Amino acid sequence: MSGLAAFRRLGWRRWGWLPLLLLVAVGARCPGGAKARKAPRAAVPVIPDSADQLIFGLRTIMQDRGVNRGVLLADSALVYEEGTRLELLRVHVTFHTGSGVKDGVLTSRQGTYNARLSRLEARGDVVIVREDGKRLTSPQLVYDQARNQVFSDSAFVLTEPRRQISGIGFESDPRLTNFRCMRNCKGVAPVKVPTR
Repeated sequence: MSGLAAFRRLGWRRWGWLPLLLLVAVGARCPGGAKARKAPRAAVPVIPDSADQLIFGLRTIMQDRGVNRGVLLADSALVYEEGTRLELLRVHVTFHTGSGVKDGVLTSRQGTYNARLSRLEARGDVVIVREDGKRLTSPQLVYDQARNQVFSDSAFVLTEPRRQISGIGFESDPRLTNFRCMRNCKGVAPVKVPTR
């Protein structure tokens, strides 16, 4: 007896539901089902509601009384308070001397530049590298243009060609020459032991 004859003998009512069940099972596993048709949603808004503007590739000159103190670059900036406060990502500052010669570089992951106060607060893996070989690392520091000072209340490590200073909190000029450690100050320097 052929398969078709057996199917007819048993009756289509008894086995007729099988093709329908297979069709429903295949349709449920189809990637184009109802679940895949939901519209994608953004996890966070691109521009916060309170920001005035979003800038990509920011470049600004940091001046004090007509003297160019440095060039501030950032991958992106959110502008607040009518352009006087900038929230920055991937900060890069090139410091200059009074005569315009490059004197050092500051980099950080984030920062806030306040144009009213002429102050840059750098946050996240802050590194200052001077042209004379000095290197300062800290999680956070502030560069005050008006006072021409760099300071922090966070931990820091200052590495110079012949010594290393670490501690918590410091004040200094941007050249890192008049450096003052606040607390938990430690220093390491090579010592020459005289030989006979």
